[in-house]
Amino acid sequence: MRTALTILVLAALASTLPACSGGEKSSNTLRVAADTEPAALDPHLVTGFTEHRLLTSMFEGLTTLNQKTLAVEPGAAESWTVSDDGLVYTFKINPKAKWSDGTPLTAKDFVYGWRRHLSLNLASEYSYMLWCIKNAEAYNKGQLTDFDEVGAKALDDATLEVTLAYPAPYFLSMQIHYSWFPVLQSNIEAFGKIDDRNSKWTRAGNMVSNGPFKLVEWNPNQIIRVERNEHYWDAANVKLDAIEFYPMQNLLTEERSFQSGKVHFIETLLATKIETYRKEKPEVLRIEPFIGTYFYRFNTTRPPLDDPRVRRALAMAIDRQSICDSVMYGAASPAVALTPPELAGYTAKARIDFNVEEARRFLAEAGYPNGQGLRPIEILFNDSEDHERIAEAIQDMWKLNLNVEVTTNKQEWKVYLNTMNALGYDVVRSAWIADYLDPMNYMECFVTGGGNNRTGWSSKPYDDLVEQARYCVDPVQRYELLQQAEAILLEEAPIAPIYTYKQKLLVSPEVQGYDINPIGYLNYRSFSLASATP
Repeated sequence: MRTALTILVLAALASTLPACSGGEKSSNTLRVAADTEPAALDPHLVTGFTEHRLLTSMFEGLTTLNQKTLAVEPGAAESWTVSDDGLVYTFKINPKAKWSDGTPLTAKDFVYGWRRHLSLNLASEYSYMLWCIKNAEAYNKGQLTDFDEVGAKALDDATLEVTLAYPAPYFLSMQIHYSWFPVLQSNIEAFGKIDDRNSKWTRAGNMVSNGPFKLVEWNPNQIIRVERNEHYWDAANVKLDAIEFYPMQNLLTEERSFQSGKVHFIETLLATKIETYRKEKPEVLRIEPFIGTYFYRFNTTRPPLDDPRVRRALAMAIDRQSICDSVMYGAASPAVALTPPELAGYTAKARIDFNVEEARRFLAEAGYPNGQGLRPIEILFNDSEDHERIAEAIQDMWKLNLNVEVTTNKQEWKVYLNTMNALGYDVVRSAWIADYLDPMNYMECFVTGGGNNRTGWSSKPYDDLVEQARYCVDPVQRYELLQQAEAILLEEAPIAPIYTYKQKLLVSPEVQGYDINPIGYLNYRSFSLASATP
């Protein structure tokens, strides 16, 4: 996740950032090295993890999570009840909740936001996250035109009733995701139609939000500054005056910015720097579990990658342990499936192991013995030193193990996203970080036509199993259906799992009020700085 700025420009930026400890303005401002310039700041259009970090500072869903325990806690809703059958959730909106312009937050704002997200013309890649609501999928696909038939009702300004299509035990925890964030109708429609993808409503000075901070500055590729929202319902307990996010495409620049005291917090330490910090500054290094999978997507619409035997051969010729040890310096674990192990009690039984002999057999069966006749394969990745080193390692493995010629292609984050979404690649670096703690969050990505499929792969048996799992109320049977679905996914191999993430953070001792958790959820309203002026 990187921008197209050159290292020289980023180094210049790092040298001009104000030091964390200097000046009145900076005394209570948290400075964070963002991994990339965000693709957008519209919660209903973005798909990235960096965007999630930014948006959770400015917006709030119905619930939040405790940073330490990940227990569900009240957010914009002060309370809720659930029907005995698990299908109807009734939320009471916090009467103190307001938008950053002082407008009261109401249940209608959630209904409007969800209608916008599900609108056919907005074409959100993440709209399927809302399909657990009754009739939401049909409305999203244009099969239903009356939103009144969708199971989201504002019974009054303070009461929101949500009727689900099927029991979703993870429904409350999903509300931390930007897909579910409300938007203010008057704010959206002041800058265009409800489904305008190119609206200017997210620009600084235009955006109205309901979270603990509000957007005050967005200078692309330089800084995104948010300041405390005085109208936030819990503003009295928000300890920071502001947060400044600095997009930096270069991990070395991020590390240098931290080392010199320019930023307090970086979330992606360059792997080659891990050993240095382990030995010299262990007190600021955090290597923690992370429920996420780093994998490669194969474009199944492009020969020879339309042949599952070729895809399996490539996937089985990756020495994952070597990558974790030699490229990631132990800050990752080999992944043999899409879902991380022990995800809410689920571990995939099917797997793709490193097996050169089997990989060569599959490639020969596909008509390419010892790689003969196979055209060169290109690996696409977004601009990052670690992604590049991984691509180069796999390039060498495929050449050594399969005699396959491989080229690499590095692109800036937004260009990379567009290329991937348009299926303009052979093999592309990808990742999935859990949005909520359930294997369904991973499996629903690869249903036919899904917004996060991005491979062109389609399997009716897979789709049917995922659909059955959605409606299954027996937890044991539900997991067995997902096991069968994942077995199909790994057998047909539109993806090649590589490693399970670990968080690689540098955190200044000044930063307080945060807890590292396995989904990487940060609630900025609890953050504080020890050096802040009283």
